[in-house]
Amino acid sequence: MHLAALWVWLQGEQQLFRWRQQRVRARPAAELRQLRHELRCSRLAQQAQDHWHALIIRREPIDPERLGAPQRGELELLEQWASGDSSTPLPADLRKALQAAHCPPDTGSIRHLLVDLGRWEAHHLPSLQASPWQLGFSPELEQLAQQLVDRHGEPQPGDDQRVDLTHLGVVTIDDADTQDIDDGLALEEVNGSWRFWIHVADPGRLVAAGDPLDLEARRRASSLYLSRGNLPMFPLALATGPFSLRAGQRCAAWSMWVELDEQGAIGASGVQRSWVKPRYRLSYDDADELIELAPPEERDLERIHGLMARRRAWRVGQGALLLDQPEGRIRSRDGEPCLEITDPSPSRLMVAEAMILAGAVVAGIGQTQGLALPYRSQMPAELPPKAELEQLPDGPVRHAAIKRCLSRGLTGTSPSSHFSLGLPAYVQATSPIRRYADLVVQRQLDAHLHGGNPIDAPALQELLTELEGPIRQGIQISREDQRHWQQVWFEQHKGEQWRAQFLRWLRPQDRLGLVHVESLAMDLAAECPAHSEPGDQLLLRVQLVDPLRDQLRLLASA
Repeated sequence: MHLAALWVWLQGEQQLFRWRQQRVRARPAAELRQLRHELRCSRLAQQAQDHWHALIIRREPIDPERLGAPQRGELELLEQWASGDSSTPLPADLRKALQAAHCPPDTGSIRHLLVDLGRWEAHHLPSLQASPWQLGFSPELEQLAQQLVDRHGEPQPGDDQRVDLTHLGVVTIDDADTQDIDDGLALEEVNGSWRFWIHVADPGRLVAAGDPLDLEARRRASSLYLSRGNLPMFPLALATGPFSLRAGQRCAAWSMWVELDEQGAIGASGVQRSWVKPRYRLSYDDADELIELAPPEERDLERIHGLMARRRAWRVGQGALLLDQPEGRIRSRDGEPCLEITDPSPSRLMVAEAMILAGAVVAGIGQTQGLALPYRSQMPAELPPKAELEQLPDGPVRHAAIKRCLSRGLTGTSPSSHFSLGLPAYVQATSPIRRYADLVVQRQLDAHLHGGNPIDAPALQELLTELEGPIRQGIQISREDQRHWQQVWFEQHKGEQWRAQFLRWLRPQDRLGLVHVESLAMDLAAECPAHSEPGDQLLLRVQLVDPLRDQLRLLASA
């Protein structure tokens, strides 16, 4: 019996002896030390793993620096799942810890867990992660930008071809918090009639095609304007500095002039590189007040407003659609969601019309001269009959019926009509600090006007195709950002109700419709009563909201 017990002991986890060549032999001291070291490391590793899993179960904030490499690997795997990538399976022990923490292995639940662990920012946008906008500008690019800021007052190539327009009373109009100012407006009396000027910032004066800063801007394709702020296409030192049309400073610009006939059609126009000196920087509220009051010493804005109203009426006569209505979006102020409603005020409509006019002028030049440009177009649409539209309430309900018939805008290198703008050709050309394609327009004009070599249509199409990827990515990030902050806002107001109008069905089989909430100035998807018709009055409330799970369900009742 003693021999049997000894045999069992020898076959167990003891380390002193081993069975070799049909005999029990004592292990050498060196081998014993190695075994004990390995056992100790194994126990420490298991303790570290148990401690890590205990933190998960207790959902306590963690310091990754105090975790071992295997635990950091599991943490990174959880962060990968939280970002929406579940291609790598979770280890069995980690799944058990998640189960004990009442955390199902899905994206939303893991995000909630990581927030508790202090490893996930509650307003993190997965689509922004590792994008050019989130990565920012490298120290080398920031240094290059500062060098351009330092020497922007020095003569640059092409400056001798600029026309001095600093005598014009240029005014810039933007939102109060806008820092990168792309455009300004001015009025000049020429031979008893009014010549309208649209001045656009000229980043190409300092940044040449193919330069490192240009290539980075090309990689981004546009600036992003998110709820928490601006992620620019160029470093801020440039975008808000020498690129911007700043009041009281001599600024490089591209200037388009237009003389409208009595109906609002373009009678004469032109474009040239220039120097301008904006006199005023106005917010839209300031501009609205000047338009309304029209003081004798400052009547230019009221006159410009009249000209743009005439131009707008002309476009309507050409078939343009006027679908202006208040627009609501959620902004983040110090981490808190804030509803911001933008009304189509007189100054906003005036500026928007001026930008469309500038695009028509540039497109006209390109069309006449056979110049390849990134033309924006829209296929003609068959709208509902007039009698049918008139039966719908004016405003969002009627607009929704029209919008569902419209096709998406297209970009190509040949001029083509734009249905909803009522124009035979159109080019976006007034935001070169924020849109790379607008900077390309300026370079094409420069090459054409000053004896250079414009990019031909195939090469321009290749460039536009390259820009499509980052443009789509930017749109996706912006939509995810606004959707998230809407969810955060509704989470804070989930006990409230809002009056809504039914617009149209999205998925009638699921009773999912589109409703308009006037007090929020938003169109929102909601579960609606069966047989709802456009214009029906509904009452909207939150059924379910969870921003970390990207969930928002709204219920509209009669």
